[in-house]
Amino acid sequence: MPHLTVGIGASAGGLEACQQLLKSLPPDTGMAFVLVQHLDPAHESMLTKLLSSATKMPVTEVKEGMPVEANHVFIIPPNATLGIRNGVLHLTARGEPASRHMPIDYFLRSLAEDQGSRAMGVILSGAATDGTLGLKAIKAGGGITFAQDEKTAKYTGMPRSAVVAGCVDFVLPPERIARELARVGLHPYVGLLPAEPGPPPPEEDGDLRKIFLHLRSATGVDFTHYKYSTIRRRIVRRMVLHKIEDLSQYLKYVRENRSELEALYEDILIHVTGFFREPETFDELKEVVLPMILRNRTPGEPIRMWVPGCSTGEEAYSIAISLFEHLGDRAAGVPVQIFGTDISELAIERARAGTYTDSSVSGVSRDRLRRFFVKTEGGYQITKTIRDMCVFARQDLAKDPPFSRLDLISCRNVLIYMGPVLHKRVMAIFHYALKPAGILMLGKAESISGFSDLFMPVGRKHKTYSKKSIEMRPVFDLTAPTGDQTIKAPVDKREPPVKFDLQKEADRIVAAHYAPAGFIANENLQILHFRGNAAPFLSPSPGEASLNLLRMVRPEFA
Repeated sequence: MPHLTVGIGASAGGLEACQQLLKSLPPDTGMAFVLVQHLDPAHESMLTKLLSSATKMPVTEVKEGMPVEANHVFIIPPNATLGIRNGVLHLTARGEPASRHMPIDYFLRSLAEDQGSRAMGVILSGAATDGTLGLKAIKAGGGITFAQDEKTAKYTGMPRSAVVAGCVDFVLPPERIARELARVGLHPYVGLLPAEPGPPPPEEDGDLRKIFLHLRSATGVDFTHYKYSTIRRRIVRRMVLHKIEDLSQYLKYVRENRSELEALYEDILIHVTGFFREPETFDELKEVVLPMILRNRTPGEPIRMWVPGCSTGEEAYSIAISLFEHLGDRAAGVPVQIFGTDISELAIERARAGTYTDSSVSGVSRDRLRRFFVKTEGGYQITKTIRDMCVFARQDLAKDPPFSRLDLISCRNVLIYMGPVLHKRVMAIFHYALKPAGILMLGKAESISGFSDLFMPVGRKHKTYSKKSIEMRPVFDLTAPTGDQTIKAPVDKREPPVKFDLQKEADRIVAAHYAPAGFIANENLQILHFRGNAAPFLSPSPGEASLNLLRMVRPEFA
């Protein structure tokens, strides 16, 4: 059975907290523990010896290529950065002294990527903000997160930063963190989910559908066509937190606690993001994409870009900074509109503020930090020049109207959460929203597979694509179906002779000649009945016949 791996981050005042944590842990939890402590790079570490007396588990300083084992404690050596891949620990030399050293974030993020829901994160006493982004990554991957209660921490900066960021599940003293870890490890679901679970078993399918209905009722968002694996992972996380072992019990719990629906909703939406994420993509943006966009542009024509699923705004601001740098002296004379949208109102509020912690800007170069950020209490804020280039709004990509006449869409690591039905709908929307030869940027785990008729590769390595000019009008399904709404053919019955109705005929003539044209449509925007002459407003679109309103409406009204 795969074991859970617990990443522990600590800095100033963390030794005592680590000793308290290990003393309170049973030696046979079945978990592995990896401690990343801020250490003096020039001195030999005594951590292994000091912590060995606090636990019956073997305590070992990490060596390159060491596999993680259950019921063992592994300690980072000095002057090193620690990561994990395929359950094996890897060491790299610490970066230049002038660079921001965030070893806790680095390890926890690699742990989240490697172990998914089998990862747990603990932040103990320490100054600054290292560990916040790492806990967020673990939570997004389906793991459980902890922070030391400030009342028991000698230095509160690290645990407080994580709590304020909203990525901590339990805030407890070290002894109680140990007890909760042991309790969580015994939950029948935790850590046992495969990376891509198949369809839900029949006994759970009905309960899942009811949970989706409650979510839609509470938030207005339908998760039916999102990937089952993602939703399942988030639901199991919530069950573990509330000590619930059966899905039907959890369904009862969400029925009785609306606040839990809101918490589940935010859990589902949590994504890992950052400034200039995947730097190679931004190199290609500046070297290939932006020159394509600026070529043959008429004076005064605005550059329009869209970042759907923008989360807390780092991607949109990174693109804005890259564009500003590329334009150079021309920046003041080129209108720019960068739209960032997300389904989470909380994320949008943070994006609009443009304020980020020290940990959040750790991937930003010192030159960019000086030019495009202003130091504030507890972090940095994007300069007004860059903030004014970006507009943020809440949007449900699955049903709300899209933007149009766009030069670029950057949708990285959003499609991976969508099932095939939603994926197909969104790709058609992107094609519609882009200008001819507009550019679509996807994440490293995403592709245009199945949509080569809509897009062609521009840069295969970094998932950049150009719109193909084909005649098509996407179906914007603005409301998701609520069950089986297939129109069934009527039973073959002989129709009785139609009798002439004078009143109905008179009404038809009056409506056709004197009343405004109109139609009747159902909740899925399928036209059921026409009134008067609607031809000036509607026309059949090429291809398979359809009575969908948004396929029939003329382009100037779409």
